[in-house]
Amino acid sequence: MRPRWEADADLVVVGSGVAGLTAALDAQALGLRVLVVTKAALGDGNTRWAQGGVAVVLPGEHEEGDTVDRHVADTLTAGAGLCDASAVAAIIADGPAAVERLRRWGAVFDQGEDGKLARTREGGHTAFRVVHAGGDATGAEVERALLAQARDGRIAMLDNHVAVEALRTPSGAVAGLLVLDGEGVPGVLRAPAVLLATGGLGQMYQATSNPEVATADGLALALRAGAVVADLEFVQFHPTVLYTGSGARGRCPLVTEAVRGEGAVLVDANGSRVMVGVHPLADLAPRDVVSAAITRRMNETGTDHVFLDATHLAGEAFRGRFPTVHAACAAIGVDPAVDPIPVAPAAHFSCGGVVATVEGRTAVPGLYAAGEVARSGLHGANRLASNSLLEGLVVGARAARAIAFDRANGLLGDPRRAELLGSLAWAVTERDVLQRTMSRHAAIGRTVDGLATATAVLEKSTVVRPLRTRVGVEDAALTMAAEILLAVAAERTESRGCHVRDDYPNRNDASWQRSIPVRLDAAGRPFLSERPLLGGVA
Repeated sequence: MRPRWEADADLVVVGSGVAGLTAALDAQALGLRVLVVTKAALGDGNTRWAQGGVAVVLPGEHEEGDTVDRHVADTLTAGAGLCDASAVAAIIADGPAAVERLRRWGAVFDQGEDGKLARTREGGHTAFRVVHAGGDATGAEVERALLAQARDGRIAMLDNHVAVEALRTPSGAVAGLLVLDGEGVPGVLRAPAVLLATGGLGQMYQATSNPEVATADGLALALRAGAVVADLEFVQFHPTVLYTGSGARGRCPLVTEAVRGEGAVLVDANGSRVMVGVHPLADLAPRDVVSAAITRRMNETGTDHVFLDATHLAGEAFRGRFPTVHAACAAIGVDPAVDPIPVAPAAHFSCGGVVATVEGRTAVPGLYAAGEVARSGLHGANRLASNSLLEGLVVGARAARAIAFDRANGLLGDPRRAELLGSLAWAVTERDVLQRTMSRHAAIGRTVDGLATATAVLEKSTVVRPLRTRVGVEDAALTMAAEILLAVAAERTESRGCHVRDDYPNRNDASWQRSIPVRLDAAGRPFLSERPLLGGVA
């Protein structure tokens, strides 16, 4: 594939969500020439769909008795033994400053009658520490504020271009990207630093809360560049995605966890409570616990959804607090003030990703990762609700500083010497086959036989194709990510966090309180690596 044009920068940021735009803004302020590239329109990523809020303990604003240490403890508990404790402490400690800076950039959060920021509580939190905007439109407000800052002409932005492959120097450092525009025309972006902020892999499943752009692109690109990934078996299924019918596909409306934070409860088709006796926090248990409980109840009752009863928020109370959810419910003829909301678990958040420090550094010089695409050590085996926007704000800022430092100290490659080193013909499985297979065998409840069946189906269905379109790039990335997920899910013979093995229902700390690193071999095939993971503060 011969590029038809070139551009250059000091830093190329791939993705225009909270992590990517935060990094871009900070890097530009540090004197770097920044180019943001995104495969769809600016703002089309996951960030604007985030409803609940930002989990943060703000001085003078937090609930009495809440502390940063308490937030750290809740995060470690939710992560089920696989968080990097030093990474958790570093990210959460930086949260207050990151949120205050976002407010200075123009983000407006909801306030209570006392004039302080309104706070809610979500699953796994032991305090009301989640700040929100627009009721249940926090991500949209965060994205709006960041884009407003970035669109003043200081930062070059290239939309509708998909990143295909990393350029690498003879020493293996990443120093640019090959990209395709919407017509399949290839171009080269040369830069000594590339930050991946590409989001997750929700489109691996039939039903997801993620937009159509969540196709594991950054994950696959990083692997082909020599990076390590880990914890891909931990895919968080949000317990309460609006059930719109058995044939629902693609992005389904989310019913934010904050609805339960305001007192709503889960009931089955018979009106019986789902979470009573399951966990001390009942309906506000961590997401992995709630999703698994809902799945068990659906299997017991022979149904494909349960209900979220929020009718205690009568009249305009629900509409005022949750306008986004109310509109989605109204679209299917449900009035939450009088009707229980039909919900079911759906793929939501990838807790694993490209192994990176809290400064975004990966094992490959010149390659950085932040946000959902990265495995920073914050989430472990299960993400604590509303820690994702926090992570993007904090790690995006830290990555910008790390990139500026590495560049100033001669630690990056020379873009003039970079070239494409790999083949652009990759294994691809047709997306419908992949989604149906992963949804059936690699969702919430997994077994060795189901995982083996899924692996066989994908192997039989996979063909090698040259990559010439955005859809082709996405399907190849999903195929690689699915192959790895199946392998590590089969390897992890226990249940932990969002990884539930029906044939190994117990947690096994003696054997499995560790992550499973994966890299590509010389032939470009994934293999399980025992190399120690990067983690903590670099």
